Amino acid sequence: MIDTESGVRLEARWDEPDVATGVVVFCHPHPQAGGTMHVPLMHRVTQGLVERDFAVLRFNFRGVGASTGTWDRGEGEIDDVAAAVQDARQRYPDLPLGLAGWSFGALTSLGWQGRSGDDSPYAGIALPVGMFAEPKRLAPAPRVLIIGDRDQFATVEATRAYAKSIGARVEVLDGSDHFFTFRHERVTEIVAQTLAQRLER
Repeated sequence: MIDTESGVRLEARWDEPDVATGVVVFCHPHPQAGGTMHVPLMHRVTQGLVERDFAVLRFNFRGVGASTGTWDRGEGEIDDVAAAVQDARQRYPDLPLGLAGWSFGALTSLGWQGRSGDDSPYAGIALPVGMFAEPKRLAPAPRVLIIGDRDQFATVEATRAYAKSIGARVEVLDGSDHFFTFRHERVTEIVAQTLAQRLER
């Protein structure tokens, strides 16, 4: 369990290689739509990252699974990301950190970067551009937004426009929707390539 500053306790899981070269905090999709750290895309991308020597921390946002607390409309959930990042840095103080998230998880992890000024590499999978208030001021960092051209919650055009405003690149997966069915390996490759950029500095 991970303790937050507000007293909420978060159910969490570490997946780790024998020797890690980087650490990733990976945030799950919308709690009010059945999102948990165990949904298939989260599981498969995590497996792929571990195979590429990343240690991966997944956690359930407040009110999900065994995590305490209740849904906080994205505000408290940003605090959850902060607590997870702190846990990751304490466990691997000498390794570079990266952030990844799917849908709501992409939004909250980016929101935490905007709030904290963090400049860790970031991979946003199916960021729901236009549905919420995305952060506008971010420290420069390697960032990618991954979107399917059939995404049900954001358009490629809106994603490209937002990416340009924050200096991120965009990867479009043709034929994919919000769930990237049968494309999890390609999603993993893009995430890993982006997060590894800090290792190469």
